[in-house]
Amino acid sequence: MGKKDPARVASMKPKKKCCRKSTRCLRCPVVIHRMSKIDCDSMSKKKATKALKKARAA
Repeated sequence: MGKKDPARVASMKPKKKCCRKSTRCLRCPVVIHRMSKIDCDSMSKKKATKALKKARAA
């Protein structure tokens, strides 16, 4: 899938069911929900990338 902009992850369409692996995929419903709860627009790109990494950690 390549690199994705962390600010755009919250607006992506989630998958139907989560794979529940150790590192969740970008389209996982849990990751999208976690990213939508935080405001990535006011963050710097480095902080948003760290937030995405934390959201994907299971």
